[in-house]
Amino acid sequence: MDKVMKMASQRAVVVFSLSSCCMCHTVLSLFHDLGVNATIHELDEDPRGREMERALARLVGRNPPVPVVFIGGKLVGSTDRIMSLHLGGKLVPLLREAGALWV
Repeated sequence: MDKVMKMASQRAVVVFSLSSCCMCHTVLSLFHDLGVNATIHELDEDPRGREMERALARLVGRNPPVPVVFIGGKLVGSTDRIMSLHLGGKLVPLLREAGALWV
């Protein structure tokens, strides 16, 4: 868990993902379209990915846990939470506050 939290706090936007997950792709596409340079950790491509996936599952309370999004070092949630924030007009201000957007 410490490794996950350390990784999550090192950049403005951090996404823990699986390369074959369509919901992960959706969230990453949204960030890309907004101009956010998210740091992406593909758990299925990391030697310690299974360990991190278990830690994330405990943190968010579901399995599989991905995507798991951290903004400004704080857990924001998964696809449903990100999309809800976006549709409610709250995602962009949150990204600006974290330093992930300049405009």
